[in-house]
Amino acid sequence: MPVTLKLVPQNENGVAPREVQPSSEELRRAVHAHVAKVVDYATDANAPTTFKAFEQEVIPLVFTFGRLVMALYLCTRHERMAVAEETEIGGRVFERQSAVARNLHSYFGVLRYWRTYLRPKGQQGKADRGGFYPLDVALGLLSDRFSLHVLSLAARLATKLSFAQAHVTLCWFLTEAPSTEVIENTVLGLGRYTQEWFESAPAPKNDGDVLVIQIDGKAAPTATDSELLRRRGKRPPNPHPESARHRGRSKRKRHDKKPQRKKGDKSKNGKVATLVVMYTLRRSADGKQLLGPINRRVYGSFSNKRHAFEYARREADKRGFTQASGKQVQVLTDGDNDYAKLVHEFFAEAIHTIDVMHVVEYLWKAARKLFREGSEQLKDWVEEQKERLYDSRVQEIIADLKQRRDLVPATGPGNKKKRRRLESTINYLQKRVKQMDYRKLRKMDLELGTGSVEGAVKYVFGKRFDDGGMRWIPERAEPLLHLRCIDINGDWEAFIDFVHEKLQSNALATGRRVRLQQLSPPSLAQPKKAA
Repeated sequence: MPVTLKLVPQNENGVAPREVQPSSEELRRAVHAHVAKVVDYATDANAPTTFKAFEQEVIPLVFTFGRLVMALYLCTRHERMAVAEETEIGGRVFERQSAVARNLHSYFGVLRYWRTYLRPKGQQGKADRGGFYPLDVALGLLSDRFSLHVLSLAARLATKLSFAQAHVTLCWFLTEAPSTEVIENTVLGLGRYTQEWFESAPAPKNDGDVLVIQIDGKAAPTATDSELLRRRGKRPPNPHPESARHRGRSKRKRHDKKPQRKKGDKSKNGKVATLVVMYTLRRSADGKQLLGPINRRVYGSFSNKRHAFEYARREADKRGFTQASGKQVQVLTDGDNDYAKLVHEFFAEAIHTIDVMHVVEYLWKAARKLFREGSEQLKDWVEEQKERLYDSRVQEIIADLKQRRDLVPATGPGNKKKRRRLESTINYLQKRVKQMDYRKLRKMDLELGTGSVEGAVKYVFGKRFDDGGMRWIPERAEPLLHLRCIDINGDWEAFIDFVHEKLQSNALATGRRVRLQQLSPPSLAQPKKAA
């Protein structure tokens, strides 16, 4: 509820009462009176006899105190803001109008405050356009009904929970929580500033000596054209059955039957996002070990792979690991051919390493075509190849596989699949021999696997974007992915301050309040050259 304010009594003609703008002195007295009330309540002999009951009853009193204090702050700032009868801004003359009241949804609930309105001179009535409130512009208040702090909390919570769950969770703590629509529109509004933030964010301090970059991809379930048509098209009548048991049956009647998927069709209809994990390692005092990770940063995008490499190159240069710096850079991937080309283009000076666990998976797949599942021969053969792999004797593995492939007859039950599996493993290893010098990497104490980015794929991406029933539109998922990365990187408050400065500078430049919430998402970032 808004802070209660006095009303002008109804006059003899029966005119309805109107609110009167309180002075700062009146609000100051209200604050002191409320504090005295809370203190008296705490010492009252009739106060609740259990701490649980007392705590629950004190919370709304504290929230009322918060609303009164903020109303006092706004009133004081308004009284101190001297506004002339006529003000010229940018060649336009504005006339001062009487103060107008506004409800603002703050962390402590709805508060009501007054601020002077400046109207362009010569305009009258509802046709007035181009006016503004100097107090709102000066304090960075948005045209959104909610304060930036509340919207920030809602968006941050939405990076961890669904929009509906975020709303329900906020209702536990706030008297006035943003709706799911407001939360989603806030995410889209913040998403308009994420790319600029990543480009301008300062490099972390006290970095290490070696830069490690790990890159991988993950698909999010994407809405199909038919699903989008159903979302955006005219909705059929909904009879709203009284019984929950019959709602599913009613829903099936309202929608067309889903066509049977053909062999090979996937219901996920995934759109791949590329994730980048970057951190540094610092040499120990004796120079024998690399300690870390230090200043770990995560970035993800639904744009194509080239965009992710452009981000990694920019961040590497920002952190002092330019191509001409002579500093050590290591890039780890899963062996994807596109990644290999982009590593050569953007990080020609780096050590490109294939994740050793991906190689071992190929060896296991080949072994299952050679030996009986679960047999000791299968385990022993894989262990032998792993010893060769970690000792950088990849050519010996290839020779062994070729020999065993040649012993498999070209015809016979299952032989074609067996030869095909062995051939694919041989080709995979032959193309990547230079990226599998694990003995040298172990000696240098560098990374052998992509464990960090694999964990990011599961935690940063999978937990929020690949849950049951989810269907995303990449352009609308991109802002949320960026915000989740910003929060995990520990930059949330710095990012919100960055957005607030941008919004306030826009308000000062245009003389109008600006709105954070947006209905449409920003476009996906486009790389300089298509991959």
